[in-house]
Amino acid sequence: MRRLGAAFAVLLVVLAGHAPAAHAEPRQFTFSWQFEEGDALRPRGGTTRGAPLTLATEPSDAWRAVQEPGISKFERDRRAILAMAGGYRTTFDFIETVGFTPGFTPSRPYQSWGTEHIYVVEDSGTFIRLQHIMVMFVADRDGKVQGPFVQKHWRQDWKYEDTDLHVFVGRNRWVYQTRTPDEVRGRWSQAVFQVDDSPRYESLGEWEHYGTYSAWTSGRTARPLPRRESTVRSDYQILEGINRHTLTPTGWVQEEENLKLVLDEHGQPHAETPYLARELGVARYEHVVDFDFSAGDRYWQRTREFWRDVRAAWDAVYAERETFEYLEEVDGQEMFVPLFEHAERLDGGEPYDASAAAEVIRATFARHLR
Repeated sequence: MRRLGAAFAVLLVVLAGHAPAAHAEPRQFTFSWQFEEGDALRPRGGTTRGAPLTLATEPSDAWRAVQEPGISKFERDRRAILAMAGGYRTTFDFIETVGFTPGFTPSRPYQSWGTEHIYVVEDSGTFIRLQHIMVMFVADRDGKVQGPFVQKHWRQDWKYEDTDLHVFVGRNRWVYQTRTPDEVRGRWSQAVFQVDDSPRYESLGEWEHYGTYSAWTSGRTARPLPRRESTVRSDYQILEGINRHTLTPTGWVQEEENLKLVLDEHGQPHAETPYLARELGVARYEHVVDFDFSAGDRYWQRTREFWRDVRAAWDAVYAERETFEYLEEVDGQEMFVPLFEHAERLDGGEPYDASAAAEVIRATFARHLR
């Protein structure tokens, strides 16, 4: 397996898109700004090509389990969440559809892709934890397949009737908020975390089930700028969005409707120009068959104790503080770097030493949390 330097460089190309295409083939999109001339709105994003793969064409066993007659609404919700686990080809598409300012010029659409496996890390009935691990095989300029490149990706935690939320309010700050039992009855929270298990956003929503699909829709939720935006934009501070997760017979789809919100120096919406644009996003997770995710299995087996302790450190932050600031980058180094470096050594075969890991975690948190 390729190590952190090469692997992360490749995956940054996939996720953020800062390299030329191996073969500059046009990519498809359904709608854009029809009268914009030239290639100013040519999609940006990951430009690598992957190895050939086979998509599933038959409904999965997990999908069939969601459709089982006679089970409770709660159990059907649980099965829908668990059905998101498995191996996928994932595609990401984002485009600004409405501009709110005079002379608005849309930014370039974003497209990328990946192959990843989603693992069920925990299932205690009313709480389910899913961890995404990317496993990439990439074709070089000569068509030779390189890889596997493995990268711990994002995480999603689901909790039933959750009354305790940690909410992003902008300017690197999160605050603790509570909901009443009536407000959360029958609903699930989804908390989303970055690649290093730092918080991203959390929202409540309710699952709905129909004969051909199941869907969960969030409330409007503030979140920090994702990497695809933070690497190219500095003119707004919050991505305020509504998410919908839709389970299909052969995968699932995450749809986003996002508003780009500007904050003033006091952390409040800018009085004259609060919103710049509306953006739509679609992430499609399509089941793949006979794809070799074994490098991801091995990575998670060797590093899961370390990431468990990282999560425990975050749990302590949540328990001790009603508000905190998280600085993603300090003196040119992002928080994930020392954590990924330690995980890389474990993936390379180094035995897990809880004391050494605790010191890495302590030093990293001291540097990036306020």
